[in-house]
Amino acid sequence: MLLRGNGTEPDSLDPQKARSVEAQTILRDLCEPLTAVGHDASVAPGAALDWSASADGRTYTFHLRPDGRWSNGDRVVAADFVAGLQRLVAPATASEYAQVVDVIANAREIISGTKAAAALGVTAPDDATVVIALSAPAPYLPGLLSHPSTCPVHRPTLARAGSAYARPGTLPSNGAFVLAEWVPGSHVLAVRNHRYWNDGATQLDAVRYLHIADENAELTRYRAGELHTTVVVPRAQLEWIRANLAGELHISPQLGTYFYGFNLERPKFRDAAKLRRALSMVIDRERLAQLVLRAGELPAYGWVPPGVQNYSSQSFDYRDLPIEERIVRARRLYAEAGYSAAKPLQFELRYNPDEVGDRLAVAISSMWKEALGAQVQLTAVEFRSLLQDIQRRDVEVFRSSWQGDYNDAYTFAQVLRGDFALNLTHYRSAEYDTLLDQAAAEADSGRRRALLEQAERVMLRDHPLLPIYFYVNKHLVKPEVHGWYDNVMNVVYSKDLSLRPGAR
Repeated sequence: MLLRGNGTEPDSLDPQKARSVEAQTILRDLCEPLTAVGHDASVAPGAALDWSASADGRTYTFHLRPDGRWSNGDRVVAADFVAGLQRLVAPATASEYAQVVDVIANAREIISGTKAAAALGVTAPDDATVVIALSAPAPYLPGLLSHPSTCPVHRPTLARAGSAYARPGTLPSNGAFVLAEWVPGSHVLAVRNHRYWNDGATQLDAVRYLHIADENAELTRYRAGELHTTVVVPRAQLEWIRANLAGELHISPQLGTYFYGFNLERPKFRDAAKLRRALSMVIDRERLAQLVLRAGELPAYGWVPPGVQNYSSQSFDYRDLPIEERIVRARRLYAEAGYSAAKPLQFELRYNPDEVGDRLAVAISSMWKEALGAQVQLTAVEFRSLLQDIQRRDVEVFRSSWQGDYNDAYTFAQVLRGDFALNLTHYRSAEYDTLLDQAAAEADSGRRRALLEQAERVMLRDHPLLPIYFYVNKHLVKPEVHGWYDNVMNVVYSKDLSLRPGAR
């Protein structure tokens, strides 16, 4: 049995309702969408053997594997994917990922409640074919359809179980493993699905995903032999790890951005672009990378990470200014916004506590105080509580992150659309949204890229959030684990791994 460290408790294991990265890691083993993430982060076949696009890029046709089976033995058919995508966008599901597929014809109208889910542009002309009609060309669609939220549903079980659909012993699987057990605060257990179409290549009988939120505790359990892989590596221990476990340390680029978000519905930040810019300018991101992060993370002066296919990352216009000059300019903006030593800016920064979160919050709040005189109250809350606070809009400034759902810049650009459910800052810009609409309708890849890059520059000008750093993957992997691979999506399917005790 493979023992995988998996961070905090997953929020859900319902494919259409789960939001957290921890949940999606597990779901990638339990369910198989139409496509998959290749070892190099390219798009690979999943439940579909192949696919094709129409000449205008507005219709995609996917051909299912003939040997696809659910864990109960039923055949996986095209109608299961139609049902899954309809469920994703149905308002009753309340999925935070519904708008990720808003390029599918009628998706936006369904999400807004003006059309029924059955109107979604996804059809099954026969059991082996899924046809998806789009409102605009979307070259990223095959990559998007590797996301767990687009998984099929087993319709009879969903009809019978309702809200209990995703429970152990109930949730059917069309992936390599089946959900067998979920012990809150401890672990999730998935066992081998012998009806999976490629079960002959699976070499693990089970996977136990351990919920260990504390990075140092995870390392302790790894060293004690209680884990084969870790979800992360504690930075305070990096020097020791490099000296003693160098052969087990995996560090590689990742499509993820760590940021602080402004609640732009709060008056002090809503119409205060100069103030938001000032707060960003005085953050010494290079110093944070060297003294706090220390694992190769890149200082983030833009939103879309480097390494995205067919895209050049954009940056704040002050990126190359010395920090001393940035502070001078920021103090001027701070004063223009109406703040001074006699009238300092006061706000709360809310974040979830961990080794990095704690140190960054202290360091950045100190930079704000020293450079500008801002008075910041630091409030650490458990991760789930933080998400709830953000969703209730009961925050001023908050810590969050975004991991790319597919290897295309649109997965980052879409997050800040004015009507997007996961737009946590509530950024509203007609100019930005228009550029995204133009990019979505653009068939020429070069023109589409230019529009998305222009949109990022508009957003960076407005400063609705403060990018802090771009993530890297950081894992420890035991020598007996074979088949591990690193990619920018940070996706490693358990079905690709094996355990060979003799490797030690």
